[in-house]
Parts: sequence; C-alpha cells; structure tokens
Amino acid sequence: MASGNPTVAVSAPGKVLLAGGYLVLDRKHTGVVFGLSARINVVAGEIHTSPGVQLSEIMVDSPQFVGAQWRYGYHLAPQGGGIKVTQLQVDAVICRNAFVETTLSYALTYVDRLMGRLSDYSLRPARLVVLADNDYYSQSTPTDGQPGRFAKFTVPLGGANKTGLGSSAALVTALTAALLSHYLPRRLLDITSAQGKRRLHNLAQAAHCAAQGKVGSGFDVAAAVYGSCLYRRFSPDVLSQLPEAGSPGFAEKLVSTVDGAVWDVEVRTEGLRLPKGVTLSMCDVDCGSQTVGMVKKVLAWRAREVDVSTRLWDELQARNEDLAAWLSDGNVTEIPVAVAKVRALIREMGKLSDVPIEPESQTELLDALSAIDGVYGGVVPGAGGFDALALLTRDDEETKKRVEDRVAQWSREKGDQVRLLGVKGEMEGVKYENLDVYSGWIAVQGTD
Repeated sequence: MASGNPTVAVSAPGKVLLAGGYLVLDRKHTGVVFGLSARINVVAGEIHTSPGVQLSEIMVDSPQFVGAQWRYGYHLAPQGGGIKVTQLQVDAVICRNAFVETTLSYALTYVDRLMGRLSDYSLRPARLVVLADNDYYSQSTPTDGQPGRFAKFTVPLGGANKTGLGSSAALVTALTAALLSHYLPRRLLDITSAQGKRRLHNLAQAAHCAAQGKVGSGFDVAAAVYGSCLYRRFSPDVLSQLPEAGSPGFAEKLVSTVDGAVWDVEVRTEGLRLPKGVTLSMCDVDCGSQTVGMVKKVLAWRAREVDVSTRLWDELQARNEDLAAWLSDGNVTEIPVAVAKVRALIREMGKLSDVPIEPESQTELLDALSAIDGVYGGVVPGAGGFDALALLTRDDEETKKRVEDRVAQWSREKGDQVRLLGVKGEMEGVKYENLDVYSGWIAVQGTD
C-alpha cells in the first residue's frame, strides 16, 4: 500500500498580554506578550478505510470532553471557492464550532491550492485529535479525577469554564499548523522556519479573524506562532478584500493574501525575555469578564475624550516600554516600580472610561500578593476584568509556596475561588511534538 500523509503532532502556546491592553488595538502602540507553557496540542493522522471505500471526511475529536467530536464533509466549491467544509451532524450536544470549521476551510483551501498542481495529489480524509493542557480550564470545571497533563472532564466543551489564556487563538494556530504539516511535505512548508512561521501566522490570523467575525489586533495568534514577543498589530485592510470561504475567487485571494500581501505587522522576539531567576505565573480568579463589552466602552471613551485619552495612552506606552526594558536588562530591583507605574495608569484609564479594567477586588488581591517576599508585582493582563492575574515572581519553590498559601488564605477569607495555576511564561511558539506525548489518547481515537 502506498504511503500516505504522515501522522504529525504540533502544539501552540497560550498567551498573556502583560502590558499593552487596549493600546495594542492601535498600530501606533505595541504590546508586551508572553507565551505560556499551557499549550493546545493537535495530532493529525489519516483515516484508514477498507479497500474500495472512499470518504471525503475530516473528523475532529476533543476527547477530554463529553461528546466533543465534529465530523465534516469537504468538497471543492465552484468558481475557485476553495475547499468548503460542511458539518455532518448537529444535535443538542454537538453544536457548531466556528473556530474549527473556519480553520478547516482556510487551511484545506490553502493546501489544495499549493498541492493541486501535482497530478497524483488528492485530499485524503483525516482525523484531528485536540488536547488542551489543564490550565486552560478553571477549577470549577468538573473532572473525573484523572491525573496527568490532560484531564478528562465530565462536561461538554461548552460547559467548561476557561481561564482566559487564549485558547481560541492557540487552537486555530495548532489546527492550522497540524493540517499544513500533515498534508504538505516539509520542503514546501516547515513551521519551524522563518518563512514557514510567516505563512502560518498569516493564514492563522486570517482564519481566526473570520471565525470571530471581526479583525482583531492579532496579538494572541502572534504569540501562538512566535511565542513571547513585542507586537504591533497589522492594518485591518490586509484582510478586508478576502471573500467568505467557499465564495467565488476565495482560494486565489486567500493564497495571495497569505503569501503575497504586504503585512505591516511587527513581531519582535529578540530582546524580550524574563530575567534569570524570574518567572511569570498566572492566578485564576474564577469570575469571568465580558471582554467585548469592555473594549467597546473603552474605545467609545477614547473617541469622546481624544486629548485626554491620547495623553494617557502615550504615557502608558512609555511605561510599558520601560517595563519591557527592565525585564530584558535583568534588573529585578526596578520591576516593582515599573509595574506599579503601569498599574496606576491602568486604574486611571478604568476610572475615566468607567470600565473595571483593574476592579477594586483585583487591586486588593494584587496588593496583597505583591507584598509577599519574592513577588515583584503583578497586573490584570489584557483587557482586564475579573478572570486572571499575571504575577512576576522569584523562580523558586519557597516563593511559590508563599503565594499558594496566601491565595488559599484569601479564598477562605473572601469566599472567592482563587488559585495559582501551574502555567509559566515561556519564549517558544508553535512547535512539533513527539507522538509519544499523547499515548493513551490517540490510540483510542484510531490514529497511528
């Protein structure tokens, strides 16, 4: 039997926007983004059928959750519409997953355009297994007590409470990378090369924006591809001419956008690092925020109060740059002061815009944790709100224990559900993984 496409495994990290929340929406400003050790993992393999049986099907399994399997048929849309996927079953448990469905259409269309010129090419059916590290989900999501890196949950995917680490961007990036690596020979696209990362980044950004129904800033996808970076967003116009998947001309326009368009994005990985002996940790505060509504209110305030908001954003940009510089220089004594200056302006922005970017309860918790020996400070990252804290701490077990004890005490006294996550900041972005990592998960699903 002729060899088919290889079984491959890739992973992409979550993210934390340590500095640059709201500012990163504007090309004038940048964000300080750290990748996280919590990863979304995707294993892509062929579906083997009996002789003479032909399938045009992509199966996506998320075996950690109840009933989380999506089956899609695929076909070549007319008039250059690319590969169109259609969900084969929808019921009360299996609802649509726009991020999976859109990513499949985009990635398979890109693969088909690159490989379609080869006479012996055909798009084979495939199974994709998605596994998420436990820190993506809150302690309030019930599990069956199974130990290990990938917990088995007793709820459907829609019933899981997320911790806000950027799961959708990491999922889209990992799915895209797995599909490209499964279908394309590495000589055509290698996700570890500079060119491969650039093409993966552009394709994942396009799919992610389409799935969420708007062109976002893209810092989360950039972190999923490149890891920790200083990020300046791309102009929304880059994607404005891209038609809907399956519509006439989509395939050609997608490839020209991914490979040929001038993306004015800036992703700088050099010069950003955590000082030796310092780690970035995350605290899960199980409340959750309506990020979209918060962003709209802040932007409305900025439009009303142009002079005041411009002054504040420019000053906050300078303080964010100072924080990035102190981190890169390794001068830990300056980190608490730099963090405090950033937080002060964040609170001012929240007060002026009437948005709880750093709510009083988070301020109180951050102040309590920042007073611990070995903690250099912390922020409410990204758009802010109630669902997470990012802490810069000394990287040793004694500091970790002190933080855990203080968090436990806080939870008892306040009645809040707060816990220190196991996730840490790391520099690396998307990467290939050894299949042995997923032993016991992919065998059950039939991939090999």
